[in-house]
Amino acid sequence: MRTTSTRSRLGGTAVTALALLVCAAVAPRAAAFCGFYVAKADTDLFNQASKVVLVRDGDRTVLTMASDFQGDVSEFAMVVPVPTFLEREQIHVGNQAVIDHLDAYTAPRLVEYYDDNPCQRRVYEEMRTAAPAAAMSDAAGERAKSLGVTIEASYTVGEYDILILSAKESSGLLTWLSENGYRLPAGAGPVVGSYLKQGMRFFVAKVNLEEKAKLGFSFLRPLQVAYETPKYMLPIRLGTVNANGPQDLFIFALTRTGRVETTNYRTVKLPTDTEVPLFVEDEFADFYRDMFSHQVEEQDMRAVFLEYAWDMAWCDPCAAEPLSSSELRDLGVFWIDSPQPQPQPRQGGVRPVPQPVPQNVFVSRLHVRYDADHFPEDLQFQETGDRGNFQGRYILRHPWTGDDDCAAAEEYRKELRERRERQAAQLAEMTGWALEDVRGKMSLNEPPPVKEPWWKRLWPGR
Repeated sequence: MRTTSTRSRLGGTAVTALALLVCAAVAPRAAAFCGFYVAKADTDLFNQASKVVLVRDGDRTVLTMASDFQGDVSEFAMVVPVPTFLEREQIHVGNQAVIDHLDAYTAPRLVEYYDDNPCQRRVYEEMRTAAPAAAMSDAAGERAKSLGVTIEASYTVGEYDILILSAKESSGLLTWLSENGYRLPAGAGPVVGSYLKQGMRFFVAKVNLEEKAKLGFSFLRPLQVAYETPKYMLPIRLGTVNANGPQDLFIFALTRTGRVETTNYRTVKLPTDTEVPLFVEDEFADFYRDMFSHQVEEQDMRAVFLEYAWDMAWCDPCAAEPLSSSELRDLGVFWIDSPQPQPQPRQGGVRPVPQPVPQNVFVSRLHVRYDADHFPEDLQFQETGDRGNFQGRYILRHPWTGDDDCAAAEEYRKELRERRERQAAQLAEMTGWALEDVRGKMSLNEPPPVKEPWWKRLWPGR
């Protein structure tokens, strides 16, 4: 996948902090989900980040490509290797809002708990219009033929002019693309040639400015393609040719079966279910960026990271509500049932409350930072039968601050100091932050307060 631009992407937006009560847990340990959802780490935190949604069932695939392009849309061009010929009806313009919803739903999250009074411990119950084909001049067709390039089809889909190309040699294809405004970087020849040897075609798109003006969209909408192929893969190598440093890619894989993982690179779970100091709430964006970067370094930038894996029917805790049947169908999940009819009123005029319809959709969120040196091959995937839940989840634990006296309170205060030291060490290890800096922000370098003798509270004011 490759999008071209003469301008770099603007910086990401800040994390939006929310407060949503989901449930109370017996104890805020790593084994228990739930808690108060505080904030999420969505894809906007990363510059030069692309998003793709990969819907897969058997050999049937629906690929949604959301570009991070920002700049003059007349300079936009997308060049994507595809494994088969695409007819007009196999290409669609998608809805960015649905991808944003999926991003929010699967984003790593910050949750919080509050310690109970150790002298009065209580137990809580855990609780998604076809347009006419663009005309190609005879001269353009003859020029393409002379270069060994075949224009197999040309379409206008929404605000995009799209061509399906095949070629005999990479040099002819690169010349034709350059002459027609698709500026691939120097050094792309060997990569393009390798795709041609595999019998792949090229899906190329540019913005039709007249159609865009008619439609009135101020941004570029995602492009979607549906096809059948035994190859469960995502081409990324064109994006590494002459790239300005490493790039981030987020892959949202939707299947019936279970979690998706890469087969030619290691799939590694991010550190999760870790308690972090309270100051991280105000620095969650920095924490997550630095933590991810540090984990990439630890894996020598040769791993794909799993950030989320869950059944679409529910979430715990929710960074956003699960996607609706309509939204899932927008993304190409073709196997789910049509929306159920509303139940009719029973005798007496009372309509029963509609029950949620379970979605047989499992979502995996993968995050990879890549360049040509560390990722010389396209990403190859496989579905697994693993339907175990996983999420990047980081925990704030607010201490109890009461002054009750009991043996349990004395033990709690001692354990609290040890817990905070543990949190500092874990944060430094995850992020690469200096331990002394972390301890300083937590005021752990200060001596513990001296407890006032009990008898000074007997006669206040005297």
